[in-house]
Amino acid sequence: MSELKGKIVAITGGGTGIGEGIAKKLASLGCRVAIGGRRIEKLETVAGAIESETPVFCHTIDVADTDSVKAFFAAVKSHFGDPDILVNSAGINIQKRTMAEMSPEDWDRVMQINASGAYRCIYEVLPAMRERHDGLVVNISSVAGKRAITLGGVVYCASKFAMTALGTAISNEVRNEGVRITNVYPGEVNTPILDNRPAPVSQEHKDSILQPEDIAEVVATICALPPRANVPEVVVKPTKQEWV
Repeated sequence: MSELKGKIVAITGGGTGIGEGIAKKLASLGCRVAIGGRRIEKLETVAGAIESETPVFCHTIDVADTDSVKAFFAAVKSHFGDPDILVNSAGINIQKRTMAEMSPEDWDRVMQINASGAYRCIYEVLPAMRERHDGLVVNISSVAGKRAITLGGVVYCASKFAMTALGTAISNEVRNEGVRITNVYPGEVNTPILDNRPAPVSQEHKDSILQPEDIAEVVATICALPPRANVPEVVVKPTKQEWV
């Protein structure tokens, strides 16, 4: 994938889970990677563990806060330049996932991060991509953005459906301007978000489902496609997970 060498990649949620896995993979392929998250210590630990030609750049970002989003992308632009690729991987879920248990504050928090956060980040990078007629946005959604599953819960499903519509609508708008949007829908993945499951998840189960590096391989393949080729959406699930 030599065509990725030198590409500038901005990854939100890059300090853990899928975002971390994608950062490691793309950095290994020669990309200039910037990772963002709320904890600078975690970001620096991840960056320090990645062996790459260009050191991984770290900067805090809270995708629920407009000023924080602007500061992150300003820092990336100052350090590397405008991103060629944006990976929206920041996301959360809650433990109390039913309408009966969930509070309005929980709804607002999840929607602000999972849906509005993705919008804010795309808003920052899209003008430069449109101007140069080249760019790729990868939204790390969930199978809960394709099927309103009980396991995901009410607000998580709603936020991921919103992310689906966001990516699809923007992709249709910019398709003649050289900009591509891909929605990725992972099934169960062994990431820290499992810690917010209503019921504890065993290590045996974690080992049997997708790992972050599995999603990273798919994302790397999408990123390496020629500009004429766009993958609108892709579902990646554990072999053992049902798909209906």
